Amino acid sequence: MTPARRAVLKLLAAAPVAAQLASAAPALAAEGPGIVKPLPPELFTIRGTNAETNFAALRGTGPLTPVDRFFVRNHTSTPVLDAKTWRLTVWGSGLRGGSPVSFSYDQLRGLPSVTRTAAIECAGNGRSFYTSQQGDTVSGTAWTLGAIGVAQWRGVRLSDVLRRAGISRHAVDVMPRGLDAEYVTGGVNLGRVRRPLPVDKALDDVILAYEMNGAPLPYDHGFPVRVVVPSWVGIASTKWVGDIEVSTEPLHSPWNTDFYRLFGPGYPAEGSAPLTRQTVKSAFELAQGAVLAAGETHELTGRSWSGAAPVRRVEVSTDGGARWRRVVLRDAPRRDSWVRWTVPWRPRTEGATELLARATDAAGRTQPERSVPNTQGYLFDAVVRHPVTVRTLTGG
Repeated sequence: MTPARRAVLKLLAAAPVAAQLASAAPALAAEGPGIVKPLPPELFTIRGTNAETNFAALRGTGPLTPVDRFFVRNHTSTPVLDAKTWRLTVWGSGLRGGSPVSFSYDQLRGLPSVTRTAAIECAGNGRSFYTSQQGDTVSGTAWTLGAIGVAQWRGVRLSDVLRRAGISRHAVDVMPRGLDAEYVTGGVNLGRVRRPLPVDKALDDVILAYEMNGAPLPYDHGFPVRVVVPSWVGIASTKWVGDIEVSTEPLHSPWNTDFYRLFGPGYPAEGSAPLTRQTVKSAFELAQGAVLAAGETHELTGRSWSGAAPVRRVEVSTDGGARWRRVVLRDAPRRDSWVRWTVPWRPRTEGATELLARATDAAGRTQPERSVPNTQGYLFDAVVRHPVTVRTLTGG
């Protein structure tokens, strides 16, 4: 049986539960991309239904991304849900009792809570550089480096919820599904966003979050409850979660068969294994094409991160890669987050140049000069060439 066929059968099997949830997801009728919060151009670049954080807007904001600057990745529009009527339904062949188990918002908040700092990063973050730097043809949203944010999430362990629901020792996959509108692309309705997690990961460090940076989740970031899967690609961290299927057989959806695998030369016809951990990246907190004064000292700042391990070293080049020097890390390297860094630069020669930053994590991964391309532009990890102009500036 093909993965696509299995996906259809699983969707049909989910129909009774999906029908119960169908009326619980009124989509917001909003202008533009269907996002609730303000999107001032100094903070965001709108990309279809999404809003990318302008990385320069993070300068001076601290290790956590303020909610008003946190990027938004939507397949459709942000739904505005009511916590009083919201329910989480856990169901499937992987439950011992066989019957669905429901949790209200208050019941979920009454369980023991945990707080974790973790990054959420789109798998396609940096996608545009496949084309602009490497000349590769890829599909998908043309993110630069702003499809990432780090927040402090508070919620309950997914493992606690699954155990209360009666997860069986025979369960192999867990699949959360969102309450946003069904996603239609190319004339095909793929249903609501959903992506399986192996049970080992689900029982490890995954949480069902209801707070972000010390306040209830905003609508755009998953209110009332979202999944947070530390260190994995953002699609795993389902927003507006409404039900979770627990299965004794492997689960499939378009988001782990058709998307979020690596396709292209060098990969099998069915693609790579479904994507999990993110790559290592670095970004300057500076607008691309910025003009800097010659003969003055500039404090260059930026951030580096990795899905595999804490970043332990960052180097910067101010001459297009001819020479490199280490920067000062402003944060203690930690898993599932980024480190901020700073380095002074006093340019003397006028003209165009490129700033480069490359990170190395504790697992030994260093950003390469070139990323191996794939047709959907996932997991870009190469050093990004950041153009600036040095000019003598005079007052007047």
